[in-house]
Amino acid sequence: MRSALHRFSGRIALVSSFGAESAVLLHMISQIDPSTPVLFLDTGQLFGQTLDYRKSLSSRLGLTDVRDLRPSFADLSMHDPRADLWKTDTDACCNIRKVIPLDRALEGFDVWITGRKRFHGGDRLSLPVVESTPARLKINPLANWGKPELDAYVAEHALPAHPLVAFGYPSVGCWPCTHPVEQGGGVRAGRWAGSDKTECGIHLDRPSAAPGADLGDGL
Repeated sequence: MRSALHRFSGRIALVSSFGAESAVLLHMISQIDPSTPVLFLDTGQLFGQTLDYRKSLSSRLGLTDVRDLRPSFADLSMHDPRADLWKTDTDACCNIRKVIPLDRALEGFDVWITGRKRFHGGDRLSLPVVESTPARLKINPLANWGKPELDAYVAEHALPAHPLVAFGYPSVGCWPCTHPVEQGGGVRAGRWAGSDKTECGIHLDRPSAAPGADLGDGL
């Protein structure tokens, strides 16, 4: 990640949910270059604890360019005027509140960093560290980390946990579609529980006019 941040300075961003595992990457960024753009999807349906955590953690780590991405008023008024689209079409809700705002924000970047990990399961089981997509490169620095490595890093650097972790939320998204998980359950078992949905859609490959980039031998 250090190599990528230096090589693509000004053209790379970290996308962070400020969720249950986010502190690790955010801390790494703060140690390498705290001015790195951090893109945070404020969907309008996040837990209040997440919004508080975003503010407190950003301040504590000295991150100087955290950008709050919000769905457009026009999209919400046309497709989700009562803020209840999640009840009937979670994919459409995620598209309006996450996918479209992030696509717009990423237009100025060639590379983005994500916090996905293989131990999350599902489509992430074979996740590469460097991932080439039609639009731009994605770097998944923690792809091969497990929970023991995450916990050890958090303890070593005394990083604060997301407040909802203590209440049984190993993964935190929007409040309507995130639920606590019983002990022993999968880390993402509380996301869209009871449905086949496992991803919000921001990691699906979509065409873009944004230029690509070649890592070459730089990483």
